[in-house]
Amino acid sequence: MSTPPQSETGRFEWSELDRRTVDVARALAVDAVEAAGHGHPGTAMSLAPAAYLLFQRLLRHDPADPRWAGRDRFVLSCGHSSLTLYNQLYLSGYGLELDDIKALRTADSLTPAHPEYGHTPGVETTTGPLGQGLANGVGMAMAARRERGLFDPGAAPGTSPFDHTVWVFASDGDLEEGISHEASSLAGHQKLGNLVVLHDDNHISIEDDTQIAQSEDIAARYRAYGWHVQQVDWTATGSYVEDVEALHTALAAARAETDRPSLVALRTVIGWPSPGKQNTGKIHGAALGAAEAAATKAALGLDPELSFQVPADVLAHARRVGERARVARAEWDKRERDWRAAHPGRAAEFDRLSARELPPGWEESLPVFAPGTSVATRKASGEVLSALAGVLPELWGGSADLAESNNTTMAGEPSFIPEELSTEAFTGHRYGRTLHFGIREHAMGAILNGIALHGGTRPYGGTFLVFSDYMRPAVRLAAMMKLPVTYVWTHDSIGLGEDGPTHQPVEHLWALRLIPGLDVVRPADANETAAVWAALLRRTDRPAGLCLSRQNLPVLDRSPESDIASAAGAARGGYVLAEATGGEPEVLLLATGSEVHIALDARRILQRDGIPTRVVSLPCLEWFAEQSQEYRDRVLPPRTRARVSVEAGSVLGWYALVGEAGHTVGLDHFGASASGAALYERYGLTAERVAAAARVSAARAAGRS
Repeated sequence: MSTPPQSETGRFEWSELDRRTVDVARALAVDAVEAAGHGHPGTAMSLAPAAYLLFQRLLRHDPADPRWAGRDRFVLSCGHSSLTLYNQLYLSGYGLELDDIKALRTADSLTPAHPEYGHTPGVETTTGPLGQGLANGVGMAMAARRERGLFDPGAAPGTSPFDHTVWVFASDGDLEEGISHEASSLAGHQKLGNLVVLHDDNHISIEDDTQIAQSEDIAARYRAYGWHVQQVDWTATGSYVEDVEALHTALAAARAETDRPSLVALRTVIGWPSPGKQNTGKIHGAALGAAEAAATKAALGLDPELSFQVPADVLAHARRVGERARVARAEWDKRERDWRAAHPGRAAEFDRLSARELPPGWEESLPVFAPGTSVATRKASGEVLSALAGVLPELWGGSADLAESNNTTMAGEPSFIPEELSTEAFTGHRYGRTLHFGIREHAMGAILNGIALHGGTRPYGGTFLVFSDYMRPAVRLAAMMKLPVTYVWTHDSIGLGEDGPTHQPVEHLWALRLIPGLDVVRPADANETAAVWAALLRRTDRPAGLCLSRQNLPVLDRSPESDIASAAGAARGGYVLAEATGGEPEVLLLATGSEVHIALDARRILQRDGIPTRVVSLPCLEWFAEQSQEYRDRVLPPRTRARVSVEAGSVLGWYALVGEAGHTVGLDHFGASASGAALYERYGLTAERVAAAARVSAARAAGRS
């Protein structure tokens, strides 16, 4: 643990230097936003005492090694108040200097408008979209518990090198966003005693007093979730008194509460001590202006004519946190050495997971599906997960209450749940493996991000493809942060049938492909499903969405005697599945997922009529785009201009691949309530229509139309 903030007598101490350092942080927030001309100074001003207290006295961290495995995690969910974090990173000695604070919100600076993961040392996650960071914190807390269960389950509480706390600062806006309700509810249900959230209860948002839009009792809401709730009110005396000792007492009590997550609601006055703008929406998201900035600095006892004032004794005092970090790290290092000596096998596995390396021979566990059978790709995916359970302990996940539909439950694996909450259908324990997100897709996406950000384990989460819409903000952030998260999105087309248009995705494949850095993967049969699972698990720098069929699909005969290529080609995102016979291909049929089989049937029609036709399976356009131009030209020869794309969804993006002579077969309208087979027939997703489209495209390519 970090060195406590008490003196030798055990009493809490808050020195004049501590007070001055906090005031310097406030003034830096004022000056940085003034210099940029825009930003969010108010919350950084009023949260400065809480942030300084946390970084100096409670947070276990090492400014010299921001990625230290033994650290606590800190998440600034209210990312608009980035200076709350940047100022503490600078004062603590994370490598940020005063020039970085001066460069706030400027090109290529270490201090962008919102904290960005992987860009600034000490930033644990990208925040800004409100509520996401809080949900990330829930994921981090879950990952920490899972990691302890994998590597040190028998240790007494508080004695393991895997015991640490996840701290979150959240604003009123974070707690208004719906995702916070989802994530906080699940955190309470999971009894995540390693999670502490400080709610900056300042009653102000951009539209000024939050009473205009919100009136619920937030503390009561969190008590109803099952959280440990405390309230610290710095306005309770009728004047504003920053009782730092009361806040420290509450935060220390929250950290000590290990049976449930904790919320500390801190009543602050935003922008204090700005004489003219404190406690107003004007200071939330705009510069104070020269006159008000000067008046604020004067109120702080600083020179109103100077900017970015950091006295040497203040900086030296703040950076003494490095000395406390060295003490805490020495204690933790001994604890880790003892653990490694006692558990060398677990230590080796921990090192492998930390490096995101796969064990030798893991692919030998992948199932092989027999040709001639018929298997939904969602079911094949479930069999892959169960087969990998024994060789990849880092892989874990579950579903948003759709386990039987998504096939996300590894066979025989216990649920991740407090033992007393097991059910007849799902039993488990606190260190279990199968996640139950409940009907909370948005929180699921952000929690998966938090698990990946924590490090070590590798998460997946499932729902229907159509409900990826509920997850999109979190998916976008996963792509931005390059996190190895896997989404198991099933029921991927009108092929799901009778559930009707509300559940039938149409625009989703291309909408998701528009997210930079997200791999959208739609395998054609069971063996392609195994191949793409293997391919995405080899990648550690990007999320992937597996789009899987509800309906059974034929398992293709890929034996040497057949004319169908090995599923191994799926790892390249696109490959020649069936070659043209009787000469160079005159027509290319491009297809994904369940429509690959339609393309193969269309090829038989065209080949019968003497038209040499190649079928290209394109399970992942992003992976295909990564291949060399020479490979892509081999698969899609530029000279073959007659092309048809086949996909049961929007055709929006296919024109780039089929070209001006090409034709698209798809669906640019909503579906209907009928069987999948009937809908494919009704909307022309048939081999006959594809063959007819190929003839039209061939005529165009020949200049006959």
